[in-house]
Amino acid sequence: MKIFVPGRICLLGEHSDWAGGYRRTNADIEKGYAIIAGTNQGIYAEVRPHPTSLVIHSTTPDGERHGPYEIPMEASALLAEAEKGGFFSYIAGVAYQVLTHYHVRGLEIDNYKTDMPVKKGLSSSAAICVLTARAFNRVYDLKMTIRGEMEMAYQGEIITPSRCGRLDQGCAFGNRPILMTFDGDRLDTSELQVQSNFYFVIVDLHAQKNTKKILADLNRCYPFADNDVQRGVQELLGPINKRITHEALEALRQSDAQRLGALMTEAQDYFNKLAGPACPEELTAPVLNRVLGYEPLKPHIWGGKGVGSQGDGTAQFLARSEADQQAIINIIERELGMTCLRLTLYAGAQVRKALIPAAGFGARLFPASKATKKELFPVVDRDGIAKPAILLVVEEAINAGMEEVILIVQEHDLPDFQSFFNQQVTIENFNKLSPPFQEYARKLLEIGQRVKFVVQKTQEGLGHAVYTAREHIGGEPFLLMLGDHIYRSDSDRSCAQQLVDAFNKHGVSVLGVRQTAESQIANFGALTGNWIDDHELLSVTQFAEKPTIDDARNHLQTPGLPEGEYLTVFGEYIIKPQIFDYLEEHIENNVRERGEFQLTSALDRLRKEDGFQGLVIDGKRFDIGTPEFYLETLKTYQQM
Repeated sequence: MKIFVPGRICLLGEHSDWAGGYRRTNADIEKGYAIIAGTNQGIYAEVRPHPTSLVIHSTTPDGERHGPYEIPMEASALLAEAEKGGFFSYIAGVAYQVLTHYHVRGLEIDNYKTDMPVKKGLSSSAAICVLTARAFNRVYDLKMTIRGEMEMAYQGEIITPSRCGRLDQGCAFGNRPILMTFDGDRLDTSELQVQSNFYFVIVDLHAQKNTKKILADLNRCYPFADNDVQRGVQELLGPINKRITHEALEALRQSDAQRLGALMTEAQDYFNKLAGPACPEELTAPVLNRVLGYEPLKPHIWGGKGVGSQGDGTAQFLARSEADQQAIINIIERELGMTCLRLTLYAGAQVRKALIPAAGFGARLFPASKATKKELFPVVDRDGIAKPAILLVVEEAINAGMEEVILIVQEHDLPDFQSFFNQQVTIENFNKLSPPFQEYARKLLEIGQRVKFVVQKTQEGLGHAVYTAREHIGGEPFLLMLGDHIYRSDSDRSCAQQLVDAFNKHGVSVLGVRQTAESQIANFGALTGNWIDDHELLSVTQFAEKPTIDDARNHLQTPGLPEGEYLTVFGEYIIKPQIFDYLEEHIENNVRERGEFQLTSALDRLRKEDGFQGLVIDGKRFDIGTPEFYLETLKTYQQM
């Protein structure tokens, strides 16, 4: 499989990650705050499993190939390589951490392309660390979240001679802007949504800086300040940085590029004034300040500042428009002979919440469903662990980047779900578990922190269930997954991730679809449409809820499918929040289908008014809603 990880640029808040870490020793130090975003350039690799070794091929930014370099997949060998330093050490360090925490074999990484500059404050070392963590995660299905990959990358890099900060691995989040908060050992991340595009230019100053000296000199100002210079650095990275980053958050949310640019310039002025005296040899930065003050650029920029550890490494400008972005690049490359990168933060709502209805009775599974909810029926996962079906769905949502998972449940079932996700087993039972299961018990509580519950007092159809979560979803697109289905991808991206990627690319509500024989079509929601991509993505033109064979033949034929085959709903959707308005109308006016408030007609209205796409999912859906389907799932799910 192929993986891309971008570089990371710190828009605001450099050095606040390690500075905030000193709160472990001095609680009077302010928390660290940084706003980061991935660059449009980065590191590309093709990865595959290897039976015994870590095998690395690398490509430098100028296209020079190195390797293969082979290291035995053994802890001592990986640790020895990590401690040497250099490009291979980062990969070995992460592999060592993965081997310490998981049962994995080897990995082959072919870094076939690198189009980001190295040692310029864009965290190329962090990018390769994240790429390595992500490669192990996907190849061996380790079920790490993005935060988990980021933490694994960080732990891998700090055992190398590199002394990176916590914000470097923020490149794991991709191109999205992220607020990172550093409080001692605690790290919080929050994704930012922008309503308009922001156009940046990143400039390689083609000069030199000594990052280790900068970090060493600034760290001398912590944890307790002994003089005015040290107090100035703590003021800069503490209260001043807090104010500027939080004002910048508002500027981003309000799409106020002019204000954001002014804050960037203000941050640089404070840095020169307060950090410069702590390391004058490096932070006087004559090249950086000459570029930031270059007069021909001023009509095209809202502001600018240094990047990373600062010094004469990299600069960033916020352009006034896309045309100004290109003008800045032209001026700098033509008149200053420096290399530029283009970075655009694109507008668009992000999918952060998943909704899983789990309030049905399970009549077809009675009397087992009297003993426990069908969503809690066990299924043996690929890793050999017996998990309730709902946990498999929740894990898929979290692994697709969901920050919050909302379960719709009946009131009398709420204690069972809360007990599973939010309560640890008794100490007597915990001690009976093997160490891997004890670790999984702790992981369950971490997962449970993201799980929220909404009670559906009366069960009146899927549309009604979705509507009950309106206040919790808010005005955001959301991932909808059915609680009595589980999913298995046939590719390196989960089924949910495939939908998230499609939504982020096109900005249109999208649902997963699969081919189904007409003999089964009466059991599923069905649809048809016009292909956008070659039999992978289509624009939906019609929905139908459990159509008859005659209706399907007359109205649901899709070009290119074999005779007798139709497209049916896979069971995962990403839906824009307008759906709640349509559902509200149905409920207020008692518009029912088959006695219930259905979702399909509301989806069809959303299709008409805003568009809807269908994505052929590279994967399979497993139903646990009937005895025969549940039995088939038990037989086949683990082997898929």
